[in-house]
Amino acid sequence: MTQHTRPVVLTIAGSDSGGGAGIQADLKTITVHGCFGASAITALTAQNTVGVHGIFPVPIDFIHQQLAAVFNDFSVVAAKTGMLHSAGVIEAVCKTLQPHPEVKLVADPVMIAKSGDTLLEKEAIGALKRRLLPLASVVTPNIPEAEVLWDNPIQTQSDKEAACRAIHAMGAKTVLIKGGHEAGETSTDLFYDGDAFHTFSTPRYETKNTHGTGCTYSAAIASNLARGNTPRDAVAQAKTFMDSAIRFSLSLGKGHGPTDHFAVIQREIARYAVLLDLQKAVDLFSAHRAGGLIPEVQTNIAYGLPLATNHDEVAAIPGRVVNLNGYPHASGCPAFGASRHIANIVLTVLRFSPVHRSVMNIRYDPDFLNNAEKLGFKIYSFNRSNEPEDIKEREGSTLEWGTHQVLASHNDIPDIIFDTGGVGKEPMIRVIGKTPAEVVSKALKTGGIQKKG
Repeated sequence: MTQHTRPVVLTIAGSDSGGGAGIQADLKTITVHGCFGASAITALTAQNTVGVHGIFPVPIDFIHQQLAAVFNDFSVVAAKTGMLHSAGVIEAVCKTLQPHPEVKLVADPVMIAKSGDTLLEKEAIGALKRRLLPLASVVTPNIPEAEVLWDNPIQTQSDKEAACRAIHAMGAKTVLIKGGHEAGETSTDLFYDGDAFHTFSTPRYETKNTHGTGCTYSAAIASNLARGNTPRDAVAQAKTFMDSAIRFSLSLGKGHGPTDHFAVIQREIARYAVLLDLQKAVDLFSAHRAGGLIPEVQTNIAYGLPLATNHDEVAAIPGRVVNLNGYPHASGCPAFGASRHIANIVLTVLRFSPVHRSVMNIRYDPDFLNNAEKLGFKIYSFNRSNEPEDIKEREGSTLEWGTHQVLASHNDIPDIIFDTGGVGKEPMIRVIGKTPAEVVSKALKTGGIQKKG
């Protein structure tokens, strides 16, 4: 039988009883990156999303024992440090790590908790600079931590670059100054490898649920290093991972909730479910003699991921659905990013209702609208003649504009939005629903097609 193994990543940090930071966050992150997490706990904290209510330091001798137990049994590929609250702990950790230069170390200089509680004694800062940084493949301070390490305020990009150079001169092979404490629409981190600067940016999300971001980020970098990536690539991949973790952060507890360490996995599961559900809806549509529902520009059915924000998060049918001998026929299998036009409608609807994730277009026919009205469907419309000139000039913007006009002027989500066309534009009915099966069912009923065959 083939032996199965995984890269071992060691986290040396404090325990967070709330589960959002520290050892708990690290082990979750290491696991979802396909690595095996080992740990050495430096302190126990009585902590939750509101604050740190108590710290119980682990005796230094026992920290030594934990580290020895791991290194005597495992081939550690990468390690990360978090809360090393005293100079004695830093010395103990460095004494263990120094004989293992093959271990790729990510040093997260944890000083202050998200709640503002102090996690590093002032007397330990010198030991951190002198002993820990020279062992680090990557050091990951945020702005306040970089100011402490550099011993200067950081107010400009030039300050950040100067701080990177100064911290690099302390012995760290590469430096990542995180931009989470800055303002702006994006969160931009500055990476320095001793030769050049690189920036990594992601959107800034309006959420208070960012507990444990520093721990999670550094654990992700360590995991990517363990998988063979260069420091720069490890940071780039970790930044993408953090984007999902923060974007889908969890509203747990009464204070700063945690990031979602499993968001990437959950997103992949959701992508598969979207494609599967969309294919089932296409099969349902194709099983009916419903070719008469298909307009000249053909039909498409779209289905967005939960909280989708861009075209790549909306699946549709490449080449659309055509009328073949009276039956709908899909030109391809469902795929993400397959249609910008109908995806624009889905994304617009999602801004008004996160549960209405599917849209389908069918041929305009007054009889169809009469059927829908008899069925009790909510029907709204927009007039293309009211479309602003600047919208008309932007390809694919009309449907987004028209959908927004309708939804902004009502307090609910309709079953149908239609328009009677314009110069060179075919009139169209769009069916809206929570799932593609729902919109196909509504479309068949609207077209008076009740039975298969």
